[in-house]
Formats: sequence, C-alpha cells, structure tokens
Amino acid sequence: MEKVNVSFIEPVGEVNLRSSKWNLESGLRKFYQVIESFFIKKGYLLLLVGFLLGRALILAKLTPFCLPFFASVYIIKRDRAPLALIGLIVGAATLSIANATFTFIVTIFFLVIFRISQKWLTNELRALPFYVGIILGIGKLGEALILSQQLTMYDLMMIGVQASLAFILTLIFLQSIPLLTLNKRRQLLKTEEIVCLIIMLASIMTGTIGWKIYDLSLEHIMSRYLVLVFSFIAGATVGSTVGVVTGLIFSLASVSSFSHMSLLAFSGVLGGLLKEGKKIGVSIGLFIATLLIGMYGEGGGSLLLTVLETTAAVFLFLLTPQTFTSRLAKYIPGTPEYTAEQQKYMRKMRDVTAQRVSQFSNVFHALSKSFTQMEELPDEEKDHREMDLFMSNVTEKTCQTCFKKEQCWAKNFNTTYAYMEEIIHEMDQNDGNVSPKLAREWDKLCTRSKKVYKTIGQELTFFQANQKLKKQVQESRRLVADQLLGVSEVMENFAKEIQRERENHHKQEEQIMEALQGFGIHIEQVEIYSLDQGNVDIEMSIPFCNGYGECEKLIAPCVSDILGETIVVNKEECATYPNGFCHVTFRSSKAFTVETGVAHAAKDGGLVSGDSFSTIELGLGKYAIAISDGMGNGERAHYESKETLQLLQKILQSGIEEKVAIKSINSILSLRTTDEIFSTLDLAMIDLKNASAKFLKIGSTPSFIKRGKKIIKIQASNLPMGILQELEVDVVSEQLKAGDLLVMMSDGVFEGPKHVENSDLWMKRKLLELETDDPQAIADLILEEVIRSKADIIDDDMTVTVAKIKHNTPKWASIPVSKLKRQA
Repeated sequence: MEKVNVSFIEPVGEVNLRSSKWNLESGLRKFYQVIESFFIKKGYLLLLVGFLLGRALILAKLTPFCLPFFASVYIIKRDRAPLALIGLIVGAATLSIANATFTFIVTIFFLVIFRISQKWLTNELRALPFYVGIILGIGKLGEALILSQQLTMYDLMMIGVQASLAFILTLIFLQSIPLLTLNKRRQLLKTEEIVCLIIMLASIMTGTIGWKIYDLSLEHIMSRYLVLVFSFIAGATVGSTVGVVTGLIFSLASVSSFSHMSLLAFSGVLGGLLKEGKKIGVSIGLFIATLLIGMYGEGGGSLLLTVLETTAAVFLFLLTPQTFTSRLAKYIPGTPEYTAEQQKYMRKMRDVTAQRVSQFSNVFHALSKSFTQMEELPDEEKDHREMDLFMSNVTEKTCQTCFKKEQCWAKNFNTTYAYMEEIIHEMDQNDGNVSPKLAREWDKLCTRSKKVYKTIGQELTFFQANQKLKKQVQESRRLVADQLLGVSEVMENFAKEIQRERENHHKQEEQIMEALQGFGIHIEQVEIYSLDQGNVDIEMSIPFCNGYGECEKLIAPCVSDILGETIVVNKEECATYPNGFCHVTFRSSKAFTVETGVAHAAKDGGLVSGDSFSTIELGLGKYAIAISDGMGNGERAHYESKETLQLLQKILQSGIEEKVAIKSINSILSLRTTDEIFSTLDLAMIDLKNASAKFLKIGSTPSFIKRGKKIIKIQASNLPMGILQELEVDVVSEQLKAGDLLVMMSDGVFEGPKHVENSDLWMKRKLLELETDDPQAIADLILEEVIRSKADIIDDDMTVTVAKIKHNTPKWASIPVSKLKRQA
C-alpha cells in the first residue's frame, strides 16, 4: 500500500503552476493569432465592417456610407472588395430590401463608370472622391424620380448633402481602411489619420443603433468603450476628441443620442486626466462623468440604465489585453510607447552609424598592421643571405671565366669564401681599402685580385644605395603605420561617443530652473547636455543682464551648490538690446589653471621673427604650450615655424596622440620641400585635472621648472624636424605642482649670453635670483637679462614663455540652494 500511495503522491507533487500559466498565456496568444489571421489577413473584418456600415444611417434616412466604403476597398484592396460588397448588401437588407437593391445597383454603376474612365485617369486616388460623390448623387436623383415622380427643393437639398457626405467619407476611408487591411504596421500615424480612424470607427458603430441586450443599448456601450481605450492610451486630448467626434456622429445618426455626446466628451477628458491611475483610474473617470451628466439631464430610471451601460463598457475595457493597448499606443503620437518606438529607431540608426565608423576604424587598423608586419628574418640569417647574394654577384663577374674556378670554389670553398667575406667587410668599413696583410694573402690565392677589388667596390656602391633605399622605405612604412593607427584610434573613440546614449535631463532642467527662480533669478530656458562629474555642460538663456555679471556672480555659484562641484561660465553672449536674451554656457571648472607670459624679440630688432609660439587649450582638459624655431631668420624661418605650430594645433585638436602628431608633421616637413629648411619644436602638454605634464622636445633647448628654491631641468636629445624621415620622439613626463613655474625658451635665449661657459648654471642662477612669480614679468626679465649680457645686441631670434601652475580657486563662493540628485 505504501508503494501505491507513493506512486500516487509523486505526480501530484510535480504539478508545475508556472507551466500551466505559460500554457494559458500560450493558448491566449494562439487564440489572438487565429482571430487576427481570420479577420485581418483573410479580410473578414471588411465583411463585418461592411455589414455595420450598410446599416448605418444619418438623420434616420440617409445612407452615405456604402458606396464610399466599397470604392475605397476596391482601390486599396481589390481582392477583398467582394467581401465588402456582400457585407454592405446584407447590412442594407436589414433596413429594407429597397435599400439593399439600391446599394447593389449604385455599386455596379460605379464599377462600370470607373472601369470605362480608368483608361484616361492619371491619378485614381485623387479622382475617386469626385466619382463617388457624383455617382451617388445621380443614383439618389434617379431613385427620387422613380419613387415620387417629382422633385421638391427638400429632395434636391438632401441629395446634395448625401453626395457631399459621400465625397468626404471617401477621403476619410482612403486614410483609415489601410489600418484595417494591411498586416504590416506603419511606424507613423499622422494626426489626420487618427481623426479619420476615429470617424470611421464611430461610423461603424452607428450600425449598431437599435441593438439592445437586456435593455442596454449596444451603441452606448461600444462608444464608451472606444472613449475608454483612447483615453487610457493617449490621455485627455485624444480622449476628449474621440468623445466629441463619436458623440457628434451618433447625434447625426439619431437625434435621441445628442445628449450622449456631452457624456462621451466629458468622460474622455476625465478618463485622460486620471490616466495615471491605469485602467481603474480611467474607469472611475467614466463613472464620474456618467453620474454627473446623468443626474443633470435625465431621471432616476434612465440614470440606472446609463450606469449599467457604463458598467458593461468598463467590464469590456478591463478585459481588453494589455498587449492590444500597448500595440495600438505605438502608432499614436504623444504616447510614451510611440516615443519609445521612435527612440528605438533612432538608437538603431545610431548603432548602424557607429558600426560603420567602427568598421572604418578596423580597416585603418588592419592597414596599419599590414604595414608593420614586414617580412623580417633573424639578423644572422638576414646577414648571411645578403652576403651570399653579394658574393654571387661578385663571383659572376670575376670567377666565372677564371681557369682556377674549380680549384678555388670546389676544392678550397671555405678558404676562398672566408677571404672574400673578409675583403668585403674591410672595403665596406675602410672606404674601399684593404689592409696590406690581407692583400698579400689574397694575391697569393687569386690571379685576378685587382679585378675582384674593383668589382667589390662597384657592388658595394650599389649595395649601400640599396640598403639606404630599403631603410627609407621601412621608415616610411612605419610612419604610415603610425598615422593609420592614430586615425583608427580617433575613429574608434568617435564610434564609442556615438554609441553613448544621451541622457534625458528634462527633470534636472526643471529642478535647476525652479531652484534658481525660487532664489529670485529669472531663467528663460535651461538645456543640459552632460551632468558627468568633471564634465558638466549646461546652456541657459536669461533676460538682458545689462552687463552686471549676473551669470558669473549668481547663477554659476547657485548651480555649483546644486551639482556639488565648481561650475564656471565658459562662454557668454550678452544681448545687444534690452528686450533680448543672453546665452550662457556653463562648464565644470578644472582642478588647475595655467597663467602664461611671453616675451620675444627678432634678430637685430626686426619685425619678423623666425620663432613662433602658441598656447593651445584643447577640448580634452589639456593645455599645450609650444615654441618652434625655424632654421635661420626672417620670413622663411617664420613661415616654417608658424606652419609647424598650425599643423600641430590642428592635429592635436583632432584627438590624435602627441607622438603620432609630431611624426606626421615631421614627415610633411621632410617631404614637402627639397630645400634644407628645418625647424625645432618644444611642446609641453599639461593635464589640467592633475597637473601632470609631458614634454616633447625636437631639436629644442632644455626647459626649466622652478619649484621654490629648486630648479628642475627638462632635456631630451632629438634632431630638428625635417632632417630625418624617421623621427624618434622621446617623451619626458613630470608631475607639476601648484606654484610651479615652467620656463621654455628658444636657442637664442638659452645660448645667447656671451662669455658664459655653462648655460645651464647661468640660467638656473638667474631663475633662483628672481623675486617675482608673475609669468609675464619673469619672461620680460629673462629676455632683458640675455640682451644686456650681449651688450644690447640681438644676434638671433629670441622667445621665452613662462607658465605658472595654480589651483583653480573659484572667484565666487557657491550660494546654497536646494540640492539636485544626478542621474546615474
């Protein structure tokens, strides 16, 4: 018995509730798919819609819906037109046989006329509303003549109204029927299409007028259900629009429904306002509207009936699956689902763009790799191979026709090879000369020794030229590889920047605006581009400040307190007239600042100096100081040095690394001209976040850092730019501190003092003797001291730049206001 009990208990214990839930969801999903396939793909929805529109009336006697609906289906989905016609005729037959007959005849008449005239129609869609209006008007005119034998002014007016309605309804159905027939959902619905869809749905529901379930009017239930759905999806604006349009069409169909329009409009507004309460909130809005309008307009019995109809509509609304409302919300502008769909599309486009940029980056990286992966043998194997090739060329011209060839290269190969190898090495190292001892020994072995010397000398000339050419090619390939790698890194960084999602800072913008306005500062507009720590970027528009410095003195300190870091004015464009607006950019303040001073003089007191200097503030939180000295003096030297710095600035601002930038400039200068025009470069890159500095010196003089009573010398040994195609750049790193003075100078200053044996000691002594820390004053004093030491003669171009590293102390203290939490 125990075994039996166990066998029965075990399966019960294995019942998986999640599995049953999944099966239920799967069953519902399959049911929805079957319904969608039956109604949408197979087109039976058009049969149902045709049936309801065939029953629809305007002013209790006009039927303008049939022909516009059939004509629109015929143009848009011709293979489903028979289903629409069957639905229209069956729906019209529920009103009267005469109505069904008229619908059939006027449809056939339309088909005949339209098919005949189709040959010369250039735009069928544009001509269709006119055809429908005219044909329906002619049909109604013929019907009136057959039935009454005479026409009154009232009959003519009703025929004109019906033809006009047919014209308008054709335009509406052409916009809205594709939403019912096409399985492929469009990503964008225009406002006109939404209104047309609402009008068509309301027109369809007029076909249910007169249908009742337990005395509950079906058109009232369905119209309130429609308002509930759109209020829940799109809010008060669309909800009230749906209520007004639906109520208006119902009131045209039946005058008794006129009071129902105010109920639908009011419930659309209330339901939309209570949208945050989800379905329950929207349903409560409909109940409140029902009670208020019902108590105001009608008695107690009707009020109970209206409440029951509202309850039925709410019950249907609560049964509506979330997937249906979410799917519909994607196509209505203004809804969060629609915005998310649009953002999804934008993210897709962004990712595609970033992927293409990344692919280009990979291409450049692969090209760089292909240039660096040159075929390189081990040194010993490479030398042995080159020696064999060289010796084969020599022996081909000397030993090939010698009578002692067999004895030298067959019997005494090792001895001959060793002597030849030694002769080649000596001639290569001694400008074509061979030591007397080796010459005597070789003369004993070889009968053509002089011819061998001459041939080896000739081959050495070609060999050396070939080696030089190979080296230049290798250097050029290495340079191109570095440049391609630099471009690849820039493009890869750009791809990463593209893929960074820009955060939505609407909430923070409102909080900043409220905090500043609560403090008494009027702000017109706030736009936040970045709230990253140390990289804040905010733009504001404020009213005319009259030049009082309101942004620097009030707004920046307030924002500093709000964000918890020092914010400063980066750029300010004041309004030119009192009623205008000032546009201000606020950025994060850097931890350090650099104050610079420059002094320079041209040779013999001229106006044009061969030296050029530049202070470049890069957008990456770095500060660059550069001095370039062109070879010689005058305009040509000035042009070379200026061109060097301009190239450097543009390449550095593109984001390429400093070493690659300098190598690129060197290759440009060396390839641009055959003249021996060279230039030096002294570059200091200072990181304003932590005051670390990199020094790159190309043929330049030393730089000095003064730290209190201590002098630090920065020196590197590199040839000037443009001399060698392959430039080895030595990078010297140094950690600067607040209060440090960085002194950079050209050779005219460093080597300028006369009768000074040690320029280093002289410059260090002069820097220690300084009693000021003002950069401009120091630059002026150094230049003046050098000129005085030369008896006031300026025999070379001179340039001195002095930079002082300082902690970035804000000018204005932060002003306490309410704190703002950053988005993670």
